[in-house]
Amino acid sequence: MAELSTRLQYYQKRIENVLDDVLPAAEINPDHLHQAMRYSVLDGGKRIRPLLVYATGEALGIDPHVLDIPAAAVELIHVYSLIHDDLPAMDNDDLRRGKPTCHKAFDEATAILAGDALQALSSYLLAHSSRLQVAAEQRLQMISLLTMASGSRGMAGGQAIDLMSTGKQLTEPELENMHIHKTGALIRASVQLAVTCAESLADEQKQQLDHYAKCVGLAFQVRDDILDIQSDTETLGKTQGADIASDKATYPAILGMSNARQKALRLYEEAMMHLHSFAEEADNLRNIADFIVKRLK
Repeated sequence: MAELSTRLQYYQKRIENVLDDVLPAAEINPDHLHQAMRYSVLDGGKRIRPLLVYATGEALGIDPHVLDIPAAAVELIHVYSLIHDDLPAMDNDDLRRGKPTCHKAFDEATAILAGDALQALSSYLLAHSSRLQVAAEQRLQMISLLTMASGSRGMAGGQAIDLMSTGKQLTEPELENMHIHKTGALIRASVQLAVTCAESLADEQKQQLDHYAKCVGLAFQVRDDILDIQSDTETLGKTQGADIASDKATYPAILGMSNARQKALRLYEEAMMHLHSFAEEADNLRNIADFIVKRLK
């Protein structure tokens, strides 16, 4: 299995501290809601999206302090989406990140509110946090990027397509379109958030980074589909076989396992190709791509 570099492990610890700091304390009223938010966000997850923010910043020579709030904002959106996706009305999952889902640990109403509050906190941080030392125009651009990636033309739209596609036989382009929205939009936004902080960057390099993000976003989903079949619940930290049980369209179901693996490898190679013009400063972007296609959970 690919291992994250020492620098990426440092970023994982860094974002954990930032998230702990920006979330409301568990004792603040309404304490039950704040406990649910902290339960869902802290002490779990690979933090791929924040890592992409930091690694893109590293490739562009941006101080990590500038990226703390964008990295936290995208992770809060991601966790909000997980809380809501796990609800009985959606995917009806009992396990997430190796522990009971938010609606199981608390209750459905609290889980809905926790997701809503995390989504709101994400935008608030980008708009108001004094830790984000960028111009108002850049703040607005970040909010625009993240809200578009989260809404009906991004993550929420992808989940809607997913729900409508349950039990149906999708073509590969239809499945790809679903995941470009459901998984890919937020991963692309993670890279774009860091790009927004760059003082100057050629359009060609912006496009290369965006193509990289599109490829790793799809590769992430292909690998997820493979692991849903080949891994186990303890390793995954979520219910193994949930996609099959729910009769969802997956890459192995459409392409076969061997071709799904090949697709993930092709996406990885394409992602690496788009980093060709970047030197060793982009090595952690390369490391993330390697981790995504080789991870076991």
